[in-house]
Amino acid sequence: MPYVPIAVNRDTLTILDVPFPDLKTLESTAAAIGSNMFEGFQPTRRGIEIIRDYCLGEMTFAQLIDAAREKIYEE
Repeated sequence: MPYVPIAVNRDTLTILDVPFPDLKTLESTAAAIGSNMFEGFQPTRRGIEIIRDYCLGEMTFAQLIDAAREKIYEE
C-alpha cells in the first residue's frame, strides 16, 4: 500500500482534526505516525488520539499495548 500523507496543521495544532496542546507534542506524534505509515500503518482519528495520549503521559505503555492488541485504534 502506498504512503498517503495525512493532514497535519501546525497553525491549529491538529492532526486529522485531533487537537494537540503544543507544537512539540504535535511534531513528535506526527513523526511517530509518519514512520509507522511507511510500514503500512493507516492512522485513524482514534489511533491519533491514542498516540497523542501516550506522548502526553496520559496513557501507560501497557495501556498502549492493550489498545494495539484490542485494535481500538480502528474505531
